[in-house]
Amino acid sequence: MADATPDPSDIGETDAPPVEEAPYKIIFEANRCIAAGKCAEVSDNWKMELSTGIAQPNVYFFDDDDLAHNVRAAEACPAKKNRGVIHVVDRRTDEEIAPDPEGDGTLSVEW
Repeated sequence: MADATPDPSDIGETDAPPVEEAPYKIIFEANRCIAAGKCAEVSDNWKMELSTGIAQPNVYFFDDDDLAHNVRAAEACPAKKNRGVIHVVDRRTDEEIAPDPEGDGTLSVEW
């Protein structure tokens, strides 16, 4: 039996800035990254680490100014059969904004 999907608010909040300053966050399944580099093509927040072959965000928490390009990165990721491994979450509601493959705002991670 697989573990239940974690609550987005339980992931990475220890060193997070206040929600008012950075209402969005990235949850990244680095262990499932396939190094396609699509995220880095569409978002300045993402870079490919050539030594490891894994993508890496510059920041995990951000505001409205950086939302659009991080959503593009999440939607462009072809990993997990195009379900992606980059998840953009609204910290105020705990809903996944992108890629949201089920269309219901639940976190679509596979740990």
